[in-house]
Amino acid sequence: MFEWGDNRRFNSYTNYIKRKFGSRVQKLTIDAGFTCPNRDGTISIGGCTYCNNNSFNPSYCKPEKSIIQQLDEGIEFHAFRYRRAERFLAYFQAYSNTYASLEQLKLLFSKALSHPKITGIIVGTRPDCVDSEKLDYLAELSRKYYVSIEYGVESFQNKTLERINRGHTYEKSVWAIEETAKRGLDVSAHFILGLPGESKAELIEQTKEINKLPITTIKFHQLQVVKNTAMAKDYAGNPETFNLFTLDEYLDLMAKIIERLNPRIVVERFTSEVPPQFLIAPNWGKLRADQVLIMFEKLLEDRDTWQGKFFTA
Repeated sequence: MFEWGDNRRFNSYTNYIKRKFGSRVQKLTIDAGFTCPNRDGTISIGGCTYCNNNSFNPSYCKPEKSIIQQLDEGIEFHAFRYRRAERFLAYFQAYSNTYASLEQLKLLFSKALSHPKITGIIVGTRPDCVDSEKLDYLAELSRKYYVSIEYGVESFQNKTLERINRGHTYEKSVWAIEETAKRGLDVSAHFILGLPGESKAELIEQTKEINKLPITTIKFHQLQVVKNTAMAKDYAGNPETFNLFTLDEYLDLMAKIIERLNPRIVVERFTSEVPPQFLIAPNWGKLRADQVLIMFEKLLEDRDTWQGKFFTA
C-alpha cells in the first residue's frame, strides 16, 4: 500500500478526484470559441507548431454550439462508458481559455456552472493569458465550485519554446503557476516530451525544476507529429532533430521521471492519443492510452519502483 491510499505506484488523478469529491467525477470538454495570441498576430501567427485542435477535440465539441448544448451532448456521449459518473467538470480545453476580457470569461464560466450536473470548471490556458484580476475572479469562484487552471508549459527550455512558436518563456510559466497556487487554486501543468532538440537526459533533469513548483496535477505527453501542422513540415525536412521515442524508450523515460517526481504531485496523464488519421509519427501500433498505461504500470511493478523513489527535496 503506497502513501496515496491505493495500490498504484504513482499518485493517480483518478484517486485524487475520488479523495476530493468522494465519487467519480468526469470531465466534459468544451470548445468555447477562443483563440491564442500566437495565432491572431498579437504575439505571432500560426499558433504552436505542433497544434491541430481537430486531432483531440471530441466530436460533440463545436464552438457554434452553446456551452449548455455541448455539456448535454458530452454527458450523453460519456453515458455508457462512465455510467457511475453523476457529476461532471466543464473542461474549457480548446486553445487559450482565458484569452478574453474578464467580462466575457464571467459570462462563459457562469453559463457552464449553471448546468445542474456541473460541479466545477477546468480552464486550459497559456501562462501569458492570465493576470491578477482574472486569477482573483477564479479564486472567488473556487469558494463555491471546484476550479483548476491548466497551463501549457510544454518545456523549461526557452530555445525550445521559441522553436515551437509558443510565444512565452519558461519564466512566465513559473510566474503564472506561482500566482495561481498563491490564491489556493489547483494548478495543472502540461509537458511534451520529445520536442526537437531536447535529449532524454535534459527531460529527466527537468524533473528537478518541476518539483520546485507548486503544481497540483501534471500531464506528460509524448510528442506526436500531426498532419496539417507546421511541425509536420519541419519533421519532413529535419527528422534528425526530433527525438520521437519508440514505445519502449518512452516507457523507460517515464519510469525514470516518475522515480524522481515529487510524490505530492498528482499525475493526470502519461501519454497523448491522436486519432490514426491525423498521426504522422511515432507509430506505436494504434495502442490506446489506457493500454499504454497498463504496460507502464507493469513496468513499474517489474522494476519494483514508484513515484518519488529517488525524490529528494
